[in-house]
Amino acid sequence: MDLAGDAKKANGAKPEQGAAGVLSAPAAQDITFNTTDGFTLSGTWFPGSGGGPAVLVSAATAVPRGYYARFATALTASGASGVLTYDYRGLPGSPPPQGWQDTLLMRHWALHDFPAALDALQRLAGTDRLAGIGQSFGGQALGLSGTAHRFERYANVAALSGYWRNMATPLRVYLSMNAFGVPATLAFGRTLRAMGIGEPLPGTVFREWARWCRSPDYFMSDLSLPETARFAAVTTPILSVRHDDDPWGTEKAVESLLDFYPKAPVTRLVLGPQEAGGPVGHLGFFRSRFAETLWPPVLRWLVEGEAPAAHLRQNG
Repeated sequence: MDLAGDAKKANGAKPEQGAAGVLSAPAAQDITFNTTDGFTLSGTWFPGSGGGPAVLVSAATAVPRGYYARFATALTASGASGVLTYDYRGLPGSPPPQGWQDTLLMRHWALHDFPAALDALQRLAGTDRLAGIGQSFGGQALGLSGTAHRFERYANVAALSGYWRNMATPLRVYLSMNAFGVPATLAFGRTLRAMGIGEPLPGTVFREWARWCRSPDYFMSDLSLPETARFAAVTTPILSVRHDDDPWGTEKAVESLLDFYPKAPVTRLVLGPQEAGGPVGHLGFFRSRFAETLWPPVLRWLVEGEAPAAHLRQNG
């Protein structure tokens, strides 16, 4: 599955006509901010003038923040008071600071990067009215971060528990991650673009992810990660969006993640090829060609808190 191409096409994308009409380019600003453990992250701030909440956009694994630029612009055009996209540590956009010695792990994206980005968003927007949207790992980070209580609402897009047997092509996923991916990262120190997962990842990040994906409970059974207990306290309303043709985010994989959030009120929404008029896949939701078909109910939910229309599919 080639995820890299989609992200590269959207990186640095300029706004175009979309769900909110003809969008003018926002005065987007590239920024940096620090995590509590001293890592410098890169982000892009999209200021807005609307009365809606400020929105944090948290990416899927190995996807650069540029992929979400057009959606961020649509959010501000729809009334968000501002939007922040950012790159997790170890991605090319947020490389290790000079002299950094600590091991880079995927868990740090949720435990350090996500909260730091939320703090930066609140400072920039000057409001405590906050909403969030996370794609794939970005929907997992909400529970691990310990910051869920700060969001009015949160949208999960193609967010799932990564156990390999829950995928549409489980053996292919298992072999690509463990028979090829793990040895490749041990040899080269990073993932290779030939693996088709997107931007290069530090080998230590990838291997932690692969280890979690080998467990039926994903990271919930990782005894070195006590922060998994935070999921039980999340009461933030969640809009869970999945796609029929997502080979990773199958209904079983998505529901497995939602089981981690036992107290969160969840609205389930299926926005797949039937609604899009074409394939969506795992990462496709944020492509600008779906601005008129897939984005509107999610934009309205994030900015206005409006529940998806009754005619949209609420269940698979």
